[in-house]
Amino acid sequence: MRVTVLVKPGSKKGPLVEVNDDGSYTVYLLQRAVDGAANEGLIELLAKHFQISKSRVVIESGFTSRIKRISLDI
Repeated sequence: MRVTVLVKPGSKKGPLVEVNDDGSYTVYLLQRAVDGAANEGLIELLAKHFQISKSRVVIESGFTSRIKRISLDI
């Protein structure tokens, strides 16, 4: 399954996963976008949200962008 995610790093609202009307997700993270911390936090939070292991969550594109395409092996 592939999903589009808008990441909001350094948010006081996080950690939180919201589903948007168009089927994409908005993810609020406590981690800042420094040295890949936000990407690691995103993988961890999505794995917890979908109840799968972290190894089944892969960032396909958007490593340095707030909009990312994520592959989930469900």
